[in-house]
Formats: sequence, C-alpha cells, structure tokens
Amino acid sequence: MAEIVPVRMPKLTMAATQATFVDWLVADGGPVAEGEPIYTVSTDKVETRVEAPASGVLRHGEAEFEVDYPVGTQLGSIEKAG
Repeated sequence: MAEIVPVRMPKLTMAATQATFVDWLVADGGPVAEGEPIYTVSTDKVETRVEAPASGVLRHGEAEFEVDYPVGTQLGSIEKAG
C-alpha cells in the first residue's frame, strides 16, 4: 500500500494565519519529484510557488481556486510509490 503524504497550506510568514490557494502547477494524477513546485498560493504581498514535500503521484484535494485557507489546511496529497 502506498504511503500518503499530505500537501498542506504553508506558513509563508511569521504572522501569516492563512493564504489564498491560486492554482495547481501539476495535473491531478501527475508525477512529482520532492522539491518540485506543485502549486501556487498568495498573500496580500506575494505570490509563492510551493514545493512538493515528497516524490510520487499528486492527488488534488477539494481546495478551490482563489479561496483563502488557514495555514495547515490539507489541499491535496502525494501517493509515494511503495
């Protein structure tokens, strides 16, 4: 069985409590490598590409584009090859 690694909303600054989910950079079911940018988030000051926390297959979650999510919210997951 494959290990599932959560893809979460990152804490972009010390004061950040939320950020806006902008877009996926990799298609649902697409392969990703650890450290590869896989999605974009923004705050009122900056737009940031967020890297994959593991290598495997990206699964989009229920996150909606242009919606604010609290830091730590699961946006999707990565199925690591086992």
